[in-house]
Amino acid sequence: MSLADELLADLEEARDEGEDGLYPEGEEGDSDGERSQGRMEGGLEDIPEEMEVDYSKAESVASIAKLRNSKQFSDIMEKISEYIGKQRKNSDVSGPVEADPEYRLIVAANNLTVEVDNELNIIHKFTRDKYSKRFPELESLVPDSLDYIRTVKELGNNLEKCKNNETLQQILTNATIMVVSVTASTTQGSQLSEDELKQLEEACDMALELNQSKHRIYEYVESRMSFIAPNLSIIVGASTAAKIMGIAGGLTNLSKMPACNLMLLGAQRKTLSGFSSTSLLPHTGYIYHCDVVQSLPPDLRRKAARLVAAKCTLASRVDSFHESSDGKVGYDLKEEIERKFDKWQEPPPVKQVKPLPAPLDGQRKKRGGRRYRKMKERLGLTEIRKHANRMTFAEIEDDAYQEDLGFSLGQLGKSGSGRVRQAQVNEATKARISKSLQRTLQKQSMTYGGKSTVRDRSSGTSSSVAFTPLQGLEIVNPQAAEKKVAEANQKYFSNMAEFLKVKKESKM
Repeated sequence: MSLADELLADLEEARDEGEDGLYPEGEEGDSDGERSQGRMEGGLEDIPEEMEVDYSKAESVASIAKLRNSKQFSDIMEKISEYIGKQRKNSDVSGPVEADPEYRLIVAANNLTVEVDNELNIIHKFTRDKYSKRFPELESLVPDSLDYIRTVKELGNNLEKCKNNETLQQILTNATIMVVSVTASTTQGSQLSEDELKQLEEACDMALELNQSKHRIYEYVESRMSFIAPNLSIIVGASTAAKIMGIAGGLTNLSKMPACNLMLLGAQRKTLSGFSSTSLLPHTGYIYHCDVVQSLPPDLRRKAARLVAAKCTLASRVDSFHESSDGKVGYDLKEEIERKFDKWQEPPPVKQVKPLPAPLDGQRKKRGGRRYRKMKERLGLTEIRKHANRMTFAEIEDDAYQEDLGFSLGQLGKSGSGRVRQAQVNEATKARISKSLQRTLQKQSMTYGGKSTVRDRSSGTSSSVAFTPLQGLEIVNPQAAEKKVAEANQKYFSNMAEFLKVKKESKM
C-alpha cells in the first residue's frame, strides 16, 4: 500500500469515528474557536502518523511547549487570582456586558483552556516519543494522555515498580496494571540516560502543572457562570456549562452551534486497547454525563441528552443577547425538560376490557302467522328422517349402500328404539290429514264392493269361495262379519256427524 493510500484509509477511519461530528471547514463552524475545538477534541492523535512531528530529537520540552512560560498565560492566571475571591451580581454590571473587564477575562480564560489542551497533546507526544525507547508498548496499553504522563513519571527507568505500587493503583485500573507489569517484563526497550530521564521528568511536571491550571480556570469560570450564562447554568449546572462553553470557545461561539454538535462537546474517542472500553460510549459528551441526564434510566439517556442539548442551545442564545438575566427562561426550559422526563417514565395506562360494539345490521323481519307456521310444519323434519338420523349407542351400524360410505338407516326398520322411554312425537311437526280428506277416506271405506285388499287392508289370501262339508263349494262374503260390526259402530261413532240416537232427558 502506498503512502497516499494509507493516508486516505486513516482519514476514512477518522470520519467513521466522528460521523456525527462538528462542521467541516468552510461551513458555519469555521471560526477560530470551533477550529481550536476540533484540534482539542481530536488532538494530535487524529493526525496520521506519517504527518506527525517527531519530537524524539528535541532537546527539551520548553523548546516545543511555550505556553506555560508565555506572558499571556501568566497575566490571565494572575487576574483569575485577583477575581476568584470576589462575588459579583448582575446588578454590578453597567452598560453592555462585553465591555465588563471580568467578562473579557472569562472569555480569554475559556480560550486559554483550548490552548492548554493543545499544549498537553504536544507534551504527550514528546513524552511518548522519548519514552518509547524504554517501554514502547506502554503507548497502546495506556491510551489516556494524562494517565500515560503520570505512569511515565512514576516508572522511569525502573519498570519493576509496577508490582504493588500504591501510586500506580491510583492512576490505572488493576487489570491495566497487570498487563503493564507482564508486558514490562518482556519488553525489548533499552535503558534511558540521565539527561533523557531529566527531560521526561520536566515534561511530566509541565503537563501536570498545565492540567492543574486548566482545572483552576474551570473552577473560576464555574463560579462566574451565574453572571455570564444564568439560563444555561440552571439547566445543566455551572460545572457542565463552564466545560461546554470552554470547549466551544466562548458564549458567542456556543450560541452559534447547532444542538446536534452541542451534544458532542467533550466526547471521548473510543479506544480498542486494554480490557474494558465499554465505559467509553460513542457520541456522548459532557451533556450526556451531567446530573440531569444521568438521573434517568440507561435506556432513556440518549434521548434525554438530545432534548437537553436542544434546550441548552436555546438558553445559550438567550444568554448571548443578555436577556432574562434572572434566569426565568432557564427555569421554564428546565421545567419543560422535567415534565417530559416524567411523561417518558410514567407507566402505560391500564387496558380496559371494552364490550363489543353493537352490530350494524339490524334484526331481520321474520314473517309470522298461520301461513308461516304451516310452512315450518311442512318443511320440518319428519318422523322417518328423525328415525334415520337416530343411532343406537355402542352398536356398529351396517352401511346401507357400500361398506366404505358410512351411511346407515339409523332406527328405521328396527323393532325397538333402544331407549327406556319412547321418544315423544312433536305434534307441531307431525304430518296431519285435513278434515275433507278424512271424510273422503271414510266414505270410501263405507262403500260395498269394488274395494281392493289394499284399500280396506284385508288379507290377501281371503276369498269369496268357501268349502263346506255339506254343500261343497259355496260363495260367501269374507267381510260379512266385519261389515256388520262396522254398520253397528257407524250408528254410534261417526266422523261425519254427531250421535244418531241420543236419549233426551226430560226437564223437571
